Amino acid sequence: MKVGTKSLLFGVHQFLIHPVVVSIAWFHLYGRPTWRELACIVIHDWGYWGKPNMDGEEGENHPEFGAYIAARLLDGPTWSELYCYKLCLFHSRHYARKFGATPSKLCWADKLSIRYEPWWLYLPRAWASGELAEYRQLAAGGKMATDTCYVPLTATHRRWYMWVQDRFKTLGEEQSGDAVPYMNPARPKIKRDPTQEGV
Repeated sequence: MKVGTKSLLFGVHQFLIHPVVVSIAWFHLYGRPTWRELACIVIHDWGYWGKPNMDGEEGENHPEFGAYIAARLLDGPTWSELYCYKLCLFHSRHYARKFGATPSKLCWADKLSIRYEPWWLYLPRAWASGELAEYRQLAAGGKMATDTCYVPLTATHRRWYMWVQDRFKTLGEEQSGDAVPYMNPARPKIKRDPTQEGV
């Protein structure tokens, strides 16, 4: 079973727990979500299904599936505003950076959500799904990462979690893609605007 699938079933992006904590973060940042925003909160990470990694090139494209569903079911037949499509598509600051777009409101709620997860709920899921190994490698400057070491592999998982919680809380509260450095290498920018294409 691929790590992306495990993440959705019992890992960091578990299909029940993750939407609950993202909803709490959304409420903290913006107030009560509309029913369409709530639906986006539920589906935004479904694109991890079948992905072989979380932060590699395949994993970074995970917003596309949730955005496709949002456009088809939530934005209506005219796609005049594509609000839900953009909310899901640009919930990843890495994906938004690739298209030169501004991250959506869902990006900041998604990042801030870690504030509401205690280590004893997050770390066992991350370990069981295999995500923790990939995330730790990135933070240590390993495979798929920039050369900067933020948290060495010799540090405890709880120390790494405190570090990532602090990073994500900063991103969520400041609502700026550059509030903390990117760990993943920059992928080539894509000039086409995905919101202008048929979905």
